[in-house]
Amino acid sequence: MPYVQLPAVNTYYEQAGSGPAVVLLHGGLFGAESWFAQRDALAAEFEVYLPERRGHAHTPDVPGPLTYQAMADDTVAFLEAVVPGPAHLVGWSDGAVVGALAAAQRPDLVNRLVLIGQYFNPSGQAPDGLVELMSSRWREAPPAFLHEHYDRVSPDGPGHYPVFLGKMLDMVTREPDIPLSGLAAITAQTLVLQGDKDEVLIGHSAEVAAAIPGGRLAVLPGTHALPMESPDLVNQLLISFLRDGPPHAAWDFRGAPD
Repeated sequence: MPYVQLPAVNTYYEQAGSGPAVVLLHGGLFGAESWFAQRDALAAEFEVYLPERRGHAHTPDVPGPLTYQAMADDTVAFLEAVVPGPAHLVGWSDGAVVGALAAAQRPDLVNRLVLIGQYFNPSGQAPDGLVELMSSRWREAPPAFLHEHYDRVSPDGPGHYPVFLGKMLDMVTREPDIPLSGLAAITAQTLVLQGDKDEVLIGHSAEVAAAIPGGRLAVLPGTHALPMESPDLVNQLLISFLRDGPPHAAWDFRGAPD
């Protein structure tokens, strides 16, 4: 299994395909396999990298709390160490926060950016969503399938799962809390994508897209599992955006004389 030793963590990653580089950033509690519906489709046109963040799946945990900034720093280190040239970043859920922070921090390393199904501060969090469920129930009784998957693949062993889960729950109850004005540092053309019944309010995603100079918004029917629910539609949109960028307007009537 391929690992790369980064300054803070020995990071597991997978790789497929050839062409311009695309880095897929998974959501919280999961790993590279969560991109099963996108991996092969994107690998037909791109060289796809699937790193697993600290504590997730095959990558070991490290001492201290989990933070989005620490994982963004790891992602920047991964881009510098492994990926040739500026890469496209596609982040889903927690991975979208990591991708946005990395793109703002090191715009020279990012070509195009896709942010899927994620709020960036509490004002964008949909009520009665997954984070509230995790916070209220999962600390005492996490879903068995998550524990079983961790037990199979984590180098830290089954006994570490309560520690890792506690770190994740602590992080998602206090983060992210990013002022949208900070997203103006992102220079990459950016697609903000979500389901119409996602964990993020549509108005918040519109504000995120407006805060990024090259931001565009797409809302599709679906939930937080949009890439798995509608893989053909999502993959077509991802490939088109990453290959060609946002579509050019057929006409621009704004500012036209009456």
